[in-house]
Amino acid sequence: MPYRRLPNTDLARLRALRIAFEKGKELPPFQLAFSQATLQKIQSNLHIFEAAVQESRQAYNIQISKSQEYVRLLKKVRLYMSHFIQVTNMAVMRGDLNISDCEMLGFKHGQKVPSFNSENEIAAWGEKLIQGENLRIKNRLTPIANPSIAVVKVWYEKYLDANLFQKNLQKNLQRSQKNLVALRTVVDQIISVIWNEVEIHYQDLPDDAKRNSCKIYGIVYFFRKNEITSLSLDGKSGN
Repeated sequence: MPYRRLPNTDLARLRALRIAFEKGKELPPFQLAFSQATLQKIQSNLHIFEAAVQESRQAYNIQISKSQEYVRLLKKVRLYMSHFIQVTNMAVMRGDLNISDCEMLGFKHGQKVPSFNSENEIAAWGEKLIQGENLRIKNRLTPIANPSIAVVKVWYEKYLDANLFQKNLQKNLQRSQKNLVALRTVVDQIISVIWNEVEIHYQDLPDDAKRNSCKIYGIVYFFRKNEITSLSLDGKSGN
């Protein structure tokens, strides 16, 4: 005996609800295979679920789109901060700057350049370098060049803005997905009630006629492997 399978994707859920909704619009209550109470639930939840699915998609697409820009800015700020430290070290090696200049910037001369792998590391080092160089300039010491701290600061602040924006996008996506998960439970229950009522409505029909009538309401049936094999054999024997 074929078995029915409830929708397991949002598109399939929407399709099931829309089919039932259209049936509710085109048929009078006495011809409809499910109750008016169920129709009211469909009308109340269809548009809410559609909006939630759309919102979740948009939040996901925006995050994916903006993440590319975020990665670009992340690479840039790492590069400029790394170069700033390297240039300072080389200036000390040439004798243009003193070891104390490195210390004012928050690192020891010859120290391995940080990897800047984490957000916290980038934020902490950016602040140290900017404050340290501003203090050096205030004390009328020779500014670091190529890159200058002004350029480093531009990319650092762009990164901070992008990082904050990315976190807000993540929160929006998590919120929309959480809302969608809750609505899926409600929608799945509604679809199950629809299909139960439709099958009960046509329960006195022969199996094939019952399934065909139920399919009109969007119910999806699947044959088991042995049933497919049996149907194939019956088809061959009938030729």
